[in-house]
Amino acid sequence: MSAASIGEIAEKLRRSTVMVQPGQRGNGSGVIWSSNGLVVTNAHVALTSQAEIRLWDGRSFRGEVEMRDPRRDLAALRIAADDLPAATPANSSIRPGEIAIAIGNPLGFVGALTTGVVQAVGPLHGLGSRSWVQSDVRLAPGHSGGPLADAQGRVIGINTMIAGRLALAIPSNTVLSFLAGEAGKGRLGVTVQQVRLPRHSAGVFGLVVLEVQPGSLAARSSLLPGDILLGTEEATFDSAEDLSQVLSGAEERVVGLRFLRGDYAHVRRVSVRVGIRRGGPIAA
Repeated sequence: MSAASIGEIAEKLRRSTVMVQPGQRGNGSGVIWSSNGLVVTNAHVALTSQAEIRLWDGRSFRGEVEMRDPRRDLAALRIAADDLPAATPANSSIRPGEIAIAIGNPLGFVGALTTGVVQAVGPLHGLGSRSWVQSDVRLAPGHSGGPLADAQGRVIGINTMIAGRLALAIPSNTVLSFLAGEAGKGRLGVTVQQVRLPRHSAGVFGLVVLEVQPGSLAARSSLLPGDILLGTEEATFDSAEDLSQVLSGAEERVVGLRFLRGDYAHVRRVSVRVGIRRGGPIAA
């Protein structure tokens, strides 16, 4: 790749990268995901319900958090702007050895470029089963939430943290699933967090409902904050990814959910219709 082509790609990525300032101190980065004002960043960057979003051209907007998933460390904010230079996402299943380009705002320096090579895509020892785009690009505080792109400038991940000598990015496929509502506030309309089940042996987990989006399938199914989702009749939920998997797919179907409420002494059941939304919940 020539220096000229790197420069062109970097310039385009800079225009799709924003600075996210959740408070008076500190800042992170974000990616313009759609031209109508959708911005993606890390959940640990967007810690509050609002943040100042500063564009490459100097304009600033108040960003409202629409979705947030601390487990996946992703957040989506909306700003009142149109015709923005949106980034182009790519398939995260790239091969080791490919060029990786990161843009961000480290230490307040706007639009900093760093390049490297993809080392691996998959789980990393000590960080559970989550998949990461692992590269040797040099990240610094302020890069979090910014884009990691391939040689064509397509976003392959959201830069998140450093582990040893590796820079870790959340794969773009995970971001697409998050935005499709397969975790957090979305298809079901809940924000969840993994918890250890009460009155159960060690190592048994469920998903506690932290928030229910008004008008969502969860709300119409009478799910409430504090309910603990156990799983379906066929499988249990150990993580938000398990819930995502159950809800994924475009075909219309009924999903039966098991959950605990109140004194957690009795397992309750509710059925919801997901996929093509032609109806509301079905009574269980």
